[in-house]
Amino acid sequence: MAQLLVNTFVNYFRYMGTSSGGRGTGAPVTLADVARAAGVSVATASKALNGRAQVRESTRVKVREAAAALSFTPNFFAQALNSQRTGTIGMVTSDLDNRFVLPVLLGAEDAFGSGSLSVLLADARDDALREQLHLQNLLTRRVDGLLIVGRTTNPRPPAPVLADVPVVYVYAPSTDPTDASFTPNNVQAGRLAAEHLIAKGRRRIALVNGESSYAASRDRAAGVLAATQAAGLELVGGASLYGQWGEAWGRDCARLLVRGDETVDAIVAGSDHIARGVLDALRDEGRSVPGDVAVIGFDNWDVLVRESRPTLTSVDMNLEQLGRAAAQHLVDAIGGSTSAGVTYGAVRVHERESTG
Repeated sequence: MAQLLVNTFVNYFRYMGTSSGGRGTGAPVTLADVARAAGVSVATASKALNGRAQVRESTRVKVREAAAALSFTPNFFAQALNSQRTGTIGMVTSDLDNRFVLPVLLGAEDAFGSGSLSVLLADARDDALREQLHLQNLLTRRVDGLLIVGRTTNPRPPAPVLADVPVVYVYAPSTDPTDASFTPNNVQAGRLAAEHLIAKGRRRIALVNGESSYAASRDRAAGVLAATQAAGLELVGGASLYGQWGEAWGRDCARLLVRGDETVDAIVAGSDHIARGVLDALRDEGRSVPGDVAVIGFDNWDVLVRESRPTLTSVDMNLEQLGRAAAQHLVDAIGGSTSAGVTYGAVRVHERESTG
């Protein structure tokens, strides 16, 4: 097993570079300053200075000229020694307490452990500057590669990594198509949930969803809508009911649905938490599950699905496997095998009593 070192990095190294001019005595010149002077994004400036092939030559020249004018010098030695592997991987998460992040980390740590790699883990606490400082600190320790774990599946800007080390994003994909990213296939998850209900003979399906600001909510809704339309069906209410992720939202929506004018015989809940609220309300309203209304959730969170009354059918996002796949890709990239783009992890339905 890999050695998992949880390091809070309280004593931060300087973020990016030192300077002898242009900003006052002792004021550090950052990569953001170089990017601003060159009129490009921080990610583009990082790739230009790092010699990445996907940057136009004219942009590369402009960034290098800006760096020279600002006397920008990276404040770490990984570039000089990056040909010497240390057997160490850096993992940076946005939220270590997030229950969706933990299985990703466990899967990744398992994969790294099979290759006898040590892991340095840092928690950015959903703070961009803290993340940059952690990345800088990990690079000073000459990690062979970086795994960056998001707190949601919302796409995120690429991290400004000024070193020639492989980077893989997991859970939250990078917005840069030249980066390697791994994320659950939430569109497929929504499609499978609806298809499961349709296969059970359900025709009056409603979708009680989470917050619309989450890509997971929108993607799952897209999958549900695609499956129902393919079967010639319309969602009860005509669209997804966006709201909160908690049980209270599930209870409120279920009451409205069963008391409304339209018949409902199945409910897709945007998460297992929402589904638990749906089940409570249906029981209070005297509706049997799955006899009158079938219910399916997402995430397959064991403590919820097995303790529900009845036990809850749910779509498993296979997050541990997602973490393993991302980690293996990073190991391959360190070995010289590179590929870019978003890889969508497989999902599957775990059938239990709530859908019969």
